[in-house]
Amino acid sequence: MFIRFRAPLVVAAVTLVTAAGCRTNPRGLVPPGTSEPDKFLFEKGTDALNAKKWLTAREFFKQVVETYTQSPYRPDSKLGMGDTYLGEATAESLVLAINEYREFLSFYPTNPRADYAQYKLGMAHFRQMRAPQRDQSETREAVSELQRFVDRYPNSTMLAEGSAKLREAKDRLAQSSYLVGYFYYRQRWYPGSIDRFQSVLQEDPAYTNRDAVYFYLGESLLKLKRDAEALPYYEKLLQEFEQSEYLPEAQKRVNELKANAQATKTSGG
Repeated sequence: MFIRFRAPLVVAAVTLVTAAGCRTNPRGLVPPGTSEPDKFLFEKGTDALNAKKWLTAREFFKQVVETYTQSPYRPDSKLGMGDTYLGEATAESLVLAINEYREFLSFYPTNPRADYAQYKLGMAHFRQMRAPQRDQSETREAVSELQRFVDRYPNSTMLAEGSAKLREAKDRLAQSSYLVGYFYYRQRWYPGSIDRFQSVLQEDPAYTNRDAVYFYLGESLLKLKRDAEALPYYEKLLQEFEQSEYLPEAQKRVNELKANAQATKTSGG
C-alpha cells in the first residue's frame, strides 16, 4: 500500500478525516466510457482544489493515487492530497499534509516538483508555529525544512518566497530567545541576559530585530562596569540600522563611553 501511517497522532487524524470524507465520497467518479480516467480524476481534483473544496478534491486525487499506480498524474495527485490537508489547516490536517509531502519526496526525489513538495513541507510546519513566548518545536522544524528547500533548490521559482518564510521562522526563534534575555535584564540578572543576548547573535547574526539585542547587551555590560565590551555593540547598532528606536540612546552611550575613555587616557598620561 502506498501510504503507511505509523505515528499515533497521524492514525487518529486519518480516522477523523477519512470519516469526514466518507460522508461526502461521490459514487461513480468517472463517467462510463471515459478514455483517460486518470486524467479526468486529476482535472476534477484540481478544479475542486482551486475552489477550496478540500474533501471533494481529496477523493478525486486519492482515486488516482490508489487506483492508477502507473499514471503520469499520480505524483501531482499525491501533491494535491497534501495541498488539500494544508488548505484545511487544522491541527490534524497539517500533520497529514506533512506526511503526504514527506512521502512524495521519498518516492519521487527527482520529480520536477520536488521543490514544491519541500517548500510546502516547510509551510506545513510554519503554519503550526506558536508565539515567541511558547514552545518553539514547530518553529525549529519549519526552519529545518525551509532551510533544506533553500539549500537544495536555489533555482526554484519559489525561492524568494521560501527565503522570506525562512527569515520569518528564524526571527521567531531568535525573538523567543531574546525575550528570555530581556526578562533576565528586567530582573537585573545581567550575567544571564548577557549570555542569552550573545547566544542570539551567535545563532542568528541576521536576526531582523537585533538592534534591540545590541542595545540591551550593551546596557547589561555597562551595568557590570564592562564599558570596553559594551561600546562595540552600540557602534554596531549605529552602523547597521538607519532606523531604530534605540538610535538616540545608543549614540548617547557611544559619546559618553568615548569621552570617558579619553578622560581616563588623559589623566593616566
